Amino acid sequence: MEFKISDFKFQSTCQPVNSRTQKLKSSMKSKVNFSYLIFLSVVAALGGFLFGYDAAVISGTVSQVTARFSLDEIQVGWFVGCALIGSIIGVLMAGKLSDRWGRKVTMLVAAVFFSVSGIACAFVGSFEQLVVARILGGIGIGVVSIVSPLYISEVSIAQYRGRLVSLYQLAVTIGFLGAYLTNFQLLHFSQSGAVLNAGWMNLIFVSEVWRGMLGFCSIPAILFFCILFFIPESPRWLILKGRDERAVRIFRKIYLSEVEVDTQLQDTKSVVQSETKSDWKFLLQPGIFKAVLIGAAIAILGQFMGVNAVLYYGPTIFEEAGLSGGDALFSQVLVGIVNVVTTIIAVFIIDKVGRKKLVYYGVSGMVLSLLLIGFYFHFSESMGLPNSFLLFFFLFYVFCCAISISAVIFVLLSEMYPTRIRGMAMSIAGFALWIGTYLVGQLTPWMLQNLTPTGTFLLFALMCMPYMLIVWKLIPETTGKSLEEIERYWMKKR
Repeated sequence: MEFKISDFKFQSTCQPVNSRTQKLKSSMKSKVNFSYLIFLSVVAALGGFLFGYDAAVISGTVSQVTARFSLDEIQVGWFVGCALIGSIIGVLMAGKLSDRWGRKVTMLVAAVFFSVSGIACAFVGSFEQLVVARILGGIGIGVVSIVSPLYISEVSIAQYRGRLVSLYQLAVTIGFLGAYLTNFQLLHFSQSGAVLNAGWMNLIFVSEVWRGMLGFCSIPAILFFCILFFIPESPRWLILKGRDERAVRIFRKIYLSEVEVDTQLQDTKSVVQSETKSDWKFLLQPGIFKAVLIGAAIAILGQFMGVNAVLYYGPTIFEEAGLSGGDALFSQVLVGIVNVVTTIIAVFIIDKVGRKKLVYYGVSGMVLSLLLIGFYFHFSESMGLPNSFLLFFFLFYVFCCAISISAVIFVLLSEMYPTRIRGMAMSIAGFALWIGTYLVGQLTPWMLQNLTPTGTFLLFALMCMPYMLIVWKLIPETTGKSLEEIERYWMKKR
């Protein structure tokens, strides 16, 4: 039996799946004003920079503030933890504010809190005033931790939503690093013997430089406030409020195809119009309530996997291992650099690899590194392990964490919930996250003392297991899906 080449002409018209996928993505990108999307995302992500700076700047001010106000141990703990109390207040109010007033207005409110907090910290006259100022900054942190990724998620397109929302987490890590570097530079300036003419400037930047460290936050906060006036409200929130004409005008700036504009409008309206119950009743529907519980679970569990213990108490842990104070601070700077660089990598791969795969790979690496860090603390003396062993696996842990749960958590939380209650649901998840952060911040010194560093890091490794199980069994892969598709998934779970 003979076959002719002509019998297989159909093969020449077939394209590999990867080639077709690339063409579809290229076609989609050509219909989207991508530079405008990046602009909107970067502006909203500035809230993440303020979050990171305000959270990390405290590390360089504790000893100076303690000496200035003659604080005892309880007061020192209150000074460090009061901003976290503010953050909890912020996440509780963020959802309701953003659902009622809009995402943009709520970010403006957060910018005001940051600005007032920074200026107040620079000029406070008592410890009580300083605590109030820090709580105001904490409220700003809590609000932007919910609303900034929420806004980016709602203006993004499905194919690029992961990397655009990840810009927020990148901004947080840059804020951390910015705080470390600002503290270092201001301290170096104050010790250089410089004397400024204005008395108040001399107070802030020389004699009591902690004021400058805390007050510097007001500069990017004021910039954030001003630049927010150049971005529009979330079009999905506008549709929810029945302001379709304004939503269409914004969609037309994002999508270059009138067909795509109409598709987005109708798709969002069809989902919103199907939501007839009041906010709380809708939140308690079985499928939606399940999503809320899952979001809260991964938010709080993520904190008990050692993330903030490493970022906040890194120098203390390095000193426990025998490093000098200077070497410990340098090691912490390396942690900050790895955190930023890895988050940049995550921005580019999150929509290609997928949310769940990043969690599988990253958390597996976290477990390995945590076990080996525990191994170091237990056997370093008997086996003569060098400090470089500890530093390497610390940095490896930060790499695995930054490329997985740190990059994925805000993306997942910003896209898991229906438009109608997205702000409220994210507030619940954010509340769980900040409760976890506060507990870890308070318990880590106790655990290092009573469980020993070995026991502490073994506990962190153990807490990775339920996190991985929840992501594997209970969370769908959301990469490439529209917010409306994800919403329909949870509604079907009823």
